[in-house]
Amino acid sequence: MNLIVVGVDQSEQAKQALRFALEEAKLRHTRLRVVHAWQYGTIGTAGVESFYPAVGADVSEVRDAAEQALEQTLREALPDTDSVEIERRLVEGRPASVLVNESRDADMLVVGSRGHGGFSELLLGSVSQQVSHHAACPVVIVRPKAKDGD
Repeated sequence: MNLIVVGVDQSEQAKQALRFALEEAKLRHTRLRVVHAWQYGTIGTAGVESFYPAVGADVSEVRDAAEQALEQTLREALPDTDSVEIERRLVEGRPASVLVNESRDADMLVVGSRGHGGFSELLLGSVSQQVSHHAACPVVIVRPKAKDGD
């Protein structure tokens, strides 16, 4: 297969996952597929799906906003990509479902972790938790870097 898939949004955790996936792709001499899932008719939260209008937006406007978000994330996170073939993929759907589907063609799936501590780690439904249970390939969950004193 020779493919690493990484799921991204505009969060710092996604950018860390993207940088990790790029380094793995360089080490393995493989392609990198960067996947951004988007949904029409959802508001989303900052960093997850950005702020897409829930009412009154044309579906093409929402898709264009998702495409711009993907390109911005790539520009901010990956200054040098010359040595790796990068495929950009925008897919309409729920992020966990989209990434599980994308994992069928992959050697590795990489996602970021929000890194919430304590009780919030027990909450069901996070993308990283869903893909870790259902992906068709190994999953790497990139955790946030520890802050001094943590």
